[in-house]
Amino acid sequence: MATDILFPRWLIPVVPRHTVLTEHALVITDERISAILPREQAIAAYPAARHHELPQHALLPGLINLHAHSAMTLLRGYADDLPLMRWLQEHIWPAEGAHVSDDFVFDGTQLAIAEMIAGGTTSCNDMYFHHSAVARAALASGFRMTIGCSILEFPTPYASNADDYIGKALKSQAEFTGEKLLQFTLAPHAPYTVSDATFQRVITLADELNLGIHCHIHETLDEINTSQKEYGVRPLERLAGLGLLDSPLVAAHMVHTTDSEIALLAKKGVHIAHNPASNLKLASGLARIQAQLAAGVNVGIGTDGAASNNKLDMLAELRLAALLAKGQSGDPEAIPAWQALEMATLNGARALQQEDRLGSLEVGKQADLIAVDLSAVGTQPCYDPVSHLVYAADRQQVSDVWIAGRAVYRHGQHQSLNLAQVQAKARQWQSKISAGIRA
Repeated sequence: MATDILFPRWLIPVVPRHTVLTEHALVITDERISAILPREQAIAAYPAARHHELPQHALLPGLINLHAHSAMTLLRGYADDLPLMRWLQEHIWPAEGAHVSDDFVFDGTQLAIAEMIAGGTTSCNDMYFHHSAVARAALASGFRMTIGCSILEFPTPYASNADDYIGKALKSQAEFTGEKLLQFTLAPHAPYTVSDATFQRVITLADELNLGIHCHIHETLDEINTSQKEYGVRPLERLAGLGLLDSPLVAAHMVHTTDSEIALLAKKGVHIAHNPASNLKLASGLARIQAQLAAGVNVGIGTDGAASNNKLDMLAELRLAALLAKGQSGDPEAIPAWQALEMATLNGARALQQEDRLGSLEVGKQADLIAVDLSAVGTQPCYDPVSHLVYAADRQQVSDVWIAGRAVYRHGQHQSLNLAQVQAKARQWQSKISAGIRA
């Protein structure tokens, strides 16, 4: 068995809370964390291990992106500065109809993975089409992916109706059964694109197959107003009546929530994927994250897709989430740095039903971890490395990334994918999509 010992200046395990270890080492044996020990004890206990010095670095769990549409990196900057429904109906859906294919999804997902790994993300909760292509891209890159299989009522080039989407989702899930880096969820797109009957079928299948559910909910006021006109209730009440909140559910956005809705989310154990940058850019609103957390709702952090953000930068999302919570609540103590980091690691793992494997540096867990070099001028001096990670560090300071014990990013260089090839594919898609715009 291969054994590596990492010697960081600061070791931030997330569990226990408020813990920063110095003069400690983390030991990786194959794909797992096998020990966390004082430096000299680790050296003595593992004399044959390979040593990795990280003298100015914080070592912490890999960041978990709880909501993204990875392949949409190929539409980054394609349609900016528009409200959600115009953005979708007039630009994104037509572009997807013209270009989305197996190759588009594979290439776009690899581009997203390259960006995410370089920024310290080791796991992503995705939602898109061509699920097998997403899976192949993740496996080829050594990346951990939860693959959300999109389900809608209307046809796209990928599927003709809800039954077709569901059939393809189940086929892809069966195809990759047993792959350690992958898990699948059913992803009904949103209350305004999915019928009651389809939601009920999704709930039944998720319960039978032990699959999670991933859905956009309460992203905009327009969504809520439309639901009240069509169904007589707000979307969350409709979904609760159908039983969706009784399944393992990641609700993306949840921007507009009343006190009673927050209490219901907490009671039902619904997980929220907070997307601060995308919510701001699309003017969807300011989510009541502090109130949700205070009520006991598990809230993680996502980037959303690069077409609406426009970057997959979890460190930037951490900072924005903390600052927005303070500004909205009027409380400077809202979402302190340690809690923001917990949202992007342990909370994300909990939402994906992987808390026993991911989200913190604990013996026996998967060795998904990142090293962030805090020696840069913008993170000096360093009194509190957790504070710096949330408020001062930049994603360019991520130096090393391990996923399941494998070094996929070392000294700022990708080890698990061919970056030049990934970038060349992106340029080819840019030319193809641009030609369609000119036409």
